[in-house]
Amino acid sequence: MATTDRQATTLALAHALSAAERGLAVIPLSRTKLPALRSPHRDDPAAPPCHGECGHFGHGVYDAATDPARIRELFAAAPWATGYGIACGLPPHHLIGIDLDTKSGTNSSAALRELALRHLFTIPDTVVVLTPSGGRHLWLSGPPDVVVPNSAGRLAPGIDIRGAGGYLVGPGSRTDHGEYATAPGTAHLAPAACPPALLRLLLPPPRTHQPTTPASVGGHGQGLVQFVLAAHEGQRNTRLFWAACRAYEDGIGPALVDPLVEAALNTGLTEREARATIASAARMTGHRP
Repeated sequence: MATTDRQATTLALAHALSAAERGLAVIPLSRTKLPALRSPHRDDPAAPPCHGECGHFGHGVYDAATDPARIRELFAAAPWATGYGIACGLPPHHLIGIDLDTKSGTNSSAALRELALRHLFTIPDTVVVLTPSGGRHLWLSGPPDVVVPNSAGRLAPGIDIRGAGGYLVGPGSRTDHGEYATAPGTAHLAPAACPPALLRLLLPPPRTHQPTTPASVGGHGQGLVQFVLAAHEGQRNTRLFWAACRAYEDGIGPALVDPLVEAALNTGLTEREARATIASAARMTGHRP
């Protein structure tokens, strides 16, 4: 077993060095897919946040490197590592990982195809990594001036996103569940540019500023505005309609129209959609829009 682990570590280091040659920053991973090096601050709960400024290893993706000497030092400090992680969001590729999971019981590939049809984009030829569970990681390249956040299931059930501050398990890594491997015909490819329409879906809705609510409507009106602001895609119209109905039923509908519209704009609805929804709420509660 020890010999097998040493061989896995040697292979992981070789794959990590190969990835670094392509400009991908890497860290060693354990068989659990977690960073192999533990935080040097783990026993000090009062320690201030550290991203490696202390000079020690053990800061997750903040240890990620492309320098071969640095990578060898990382693996020498973690001789139990059997895989490597590729940090996302870093130059030159600004990697975005689309993780199509199979463990949730949903068809994540079909969900991605449906999104592509609905929003008029196609996934370009790019690197695809096959996971031991039967899932797939699609590698895409993002623009340098855009920060794509990590998310789990926000885009669609079974689809996780690896962005800035996250990492992807690199092909050639061995874990408790098996080996990660590049899909045939994709190993030679560079991460393709993320389609603009998909990129817009990966970014959180713009939050320009909090709408102001007239003092005359009190805390209840402010609560309805906050209720709309907290809406995610798929529930924006429903929340806006409910809030507008409550506002009209409580006699503060006319005063709350503009704050509710502004809140809806902050969640991604258009002004036309927002005003139409509020007008429907007014009619439903017996008021003139």
